[in-house]
Amino acid sequence: QGPGFQRESSPCSEAALSAAGKGNTRGFGEPGSTMGEQGQPKEAPHLAEHTKEIDLVTRDPKHLNDEIVKVEFDDVMGEPEGFYSFSSVWRISQSAFTVSGYWCYRVLTATFGIPAAIVWGFLYACLSFWQVWAAIPCLRCYLLELECLRTTFPICIQAICDPFFHAAGGLLLNIRFALRKES
Repeated sequence: QGPGFQRESSPCSEAALSAAGKGNTRGFGEPGSTMGEQGQPKEAPHLAEHTKEIDLVTRDPKHLNDEIVKVEFDDVMGEPEGFYSFSSVWRISQSAFTVSGYWCYRVLTATFGIPAAIVWGFLYACLSFWQVWAAIPCLRCYLLELECLRTTFPICIQAICDPFFHAAGGLLLNIRFALRKES
């Protein structure tokens, strides 16, 4: 390095060097750790966001579909008093309803689930793009323009309207109304 040049230090590089030099004993994912388990480099935080593990047991953790798709056989089918089918027919009908719904859902998701996920991912990506690159900048521009108007509008009102209203008030100040009762 020549004269007048100084090495710029960054907190990230210094923390990594000091942790590597001192033998980092922190666990994977803890603040300040630079190495993961078994001495492997830790995955970058921005990459970890896109590679979340999927919970295959609880597939609706935010309960989006609690009220929508819980349809049981009893919710759809019911026989009135006095008009009962054979018990075996009723049992087989319930099984057929449940199993056919289960397999129909599985076949539909196997056929259309991935394409639908791609379409929805594309749609939400487009919405996010629109929000980040168009809607918010336009809104901020609009708010900046309104800020400009917020400061100039009262000045214009005071300069134009105040003299007019003061003059009108001066003219109307001496008008008196008298009410008389006629008999």
